[in-house]
Amino acid sequence: MSEMKPFQTILYATNLGTHMRPVFRQAINLARLHKAKIIMLHAVAPIGTTGSAILSMYMPGKEIHDIEQESMNQVIETMRERLKNYCAEEDDICKDKDELLDKIVVSAGNPADVINHYADTHGVDLIVIGSHTRQAGGHTMLGSTARTVTQHSKVPVLIIPNG
Repeated sequence: MSEMKPFQTILYATNLGTHMRPVFRQAINLARLHKAKIIMLHAVAPIGTTGSAILSMYMPGKEIHDIEQESMNQVIETMRERLKNYCAEEDDICKDKDELLDKIVVSAGNPADVINHYADTHGVDLIVIGSHTRQAGGHTMLGSTARTVTQHSKVPVLIIPNG
């Protein structure tokens, strides 16, 4: 039986929701335990072909690209601001965040696809993701993004209930 190696790169997938603190807290704790780096990742839905077609009637393609890029930069800034606020409120969790946090990434696409693709292409050892579980017909249902990530991931996935 093979020995479990410590995690070196942890992908913390966030939807920027209000209940993500327990998920981030787990990512921080695991990064400390394994002396790993954290990559914060948020996936945004792309404009899509219909939206692009409508926008292209009113503005050149370069402007559409610039608007998309500006939106991505705004999301990154929102992530940095939330991280700053989180650390101000939970100082014990973030005292060494600069050593643990490798980068903040925003990518366009279906969240589950973006998460798995990023993990596959960036040497990620563990994905930490939150899930809104709900009851349906007496059974607990896992959120669609978390379910799809676990079904297709090539690395371990830690799902933290956050709703």
